[in-house]
Amino acid sequence: MDAVFLSRIQFGLTAGFHFIFPPLTLGLTLVVLILLVMHARSGDDLLQKLSSFMIKILGLVFVMGVATGIVLEFSFGTNWSTYSRMVGDIFGAPLAAEGVFAFFMESVFLGILIFGRERVSGRIYLLSAFLVFFASHLSGFWIIIANSWMQTPAGYAMEGGRAVMTDFLGAVFNPSTLVRFIHTIIGGWITGTLFTAGIGAWYLLKKRDTEGAKILVSIALWIFIAMSLVQFVSGHTHAVQVAKTQPGKMAAFEALWNTMEGAPMSIIGIPDPDARMTHFEIAVPKLLSLAIDFDPNARVIGLNEFKEEDQPPIIPTYFTYHGMIGLGSLFALIALIGAFLKVTGRLYETRWYLWVLILAIPLPFISNELGWMAAEIGRQPWAVYGVLRTADAASVVVPAWQILFSIVIFSVIYLLLFTVFIKLLLKIVRKGPENATLGYVGE
Repeated sequence: MDAVFLSRIQFGLTAGFHFIFPPLTLGLTLVVLILLVMHARSGDDLLQKLSSFMIKILGLVFVMGVATGIVLEFSFGTNWSTYSRMVGDIFGAPLAAEGVFAFFMESVFLGILIFGRERVSGRIYLLSAFLVFFASHLSGFWIIIANSWMQTPAGYAMEGGRAVMTDFLGAVFNPSTLVRFIHTIIGGWITGTLFTAGIGAWYLLKKRDTEGAKILVSIALWIFIAMSLVQFVSGHTHAVQVAKTQPGKMAAFEALWNTMEGAPMSIIGIPDPDARMTHFEIAVPKLLSLAIDFDPNARVIGLNEFKEEDQPPIIPTYFTYHGMIGLGSLFALIALIGAFLKVTGRLYETRWYLWVLILAIPLPFISNELGWMAAEIGRQPWAVYGVLRTADAASVVVPAWQILFSIVIFSVIYLLLFTVFIKLLLKIVRKGPENATLGYVGE
């Protein structure tokens, strides 16, 4: 058993499970804020009940995010101590800022949303909703800074074998921070709004809480429609950035074996690293060159430019990237059908589409995970791109059997946590907006 490989599996397990909750939090804070703004303007009691209902769900999701996120903080010191010693002065700064400037703000004002509806004024309550929305996105920004620095390090110098920050703004706004942040936020809004629309669709199919369900579906669907289309622009911008700053990763995304002018864009195929070809490939001629440089004859760097030990794992990088794009295209299709049904006045009565909204709830979560996997696997073999190899970043004193044991324990605990989460979530949903009273999420 290889300790480095097991450490990667452990971190992938813990980070992947944690990443279920932050994108959902981003989307739910937006829905809650919109509902409370609408209530402040109209005074409609139904909007108050809907906001209370969604706040209970948000509280549950937030607790799960906190419980699973703490594990990641400790893993850097246990399994990745060499990484922490070498780049911790830079990487630790945004993580600390996330806790000080975002997490505590989000926690405090979410507490007001859950427990303070009858204890504060309407303006303070609405301000609390905005600050929860703002803090959750600020939290995401600091985390994205940390991850983006690993992808495109900037604003640092190596001194005595350690990375020392020389330019704070250069490190914060490294070449991938903003495009990655926008792409992640939009993904979170898609996740939260489709989740909300699916809940509303379930009520419509059950013919209960129908007026509130229509409001939930309408609000969520319009945001989902807009974001599903905007995500194509965000994704393209991000892909261009990757092609410029991490050409090896882009070559792996596309299974582009050789550098060429007028490079095709691979739609689907089966990469064969041994044969250096892609079987059964469907590709659009010159489209990759056009997409990256707005020139159909532009030169695109292929995998042949990199030593074999510097290339990412081709097969998982290729399929996770294309899986994310495929799901994004499906979201756009769902969105366009929903817009047509909404405009023609048939949205709430079209049962097959309501079922689509329900069954599609897991898909943004899968898309988020695939996108994260494509980014992280595509960065290999580097922990910090071009600076520190993953094999050199792991702790040298943690034996493989202990890491394997922790993987088993984490898997059992996460399974139990997720079971409890689903049970509590279904309990809240079954009670419905009419019976939503704020307090402990398990009431």
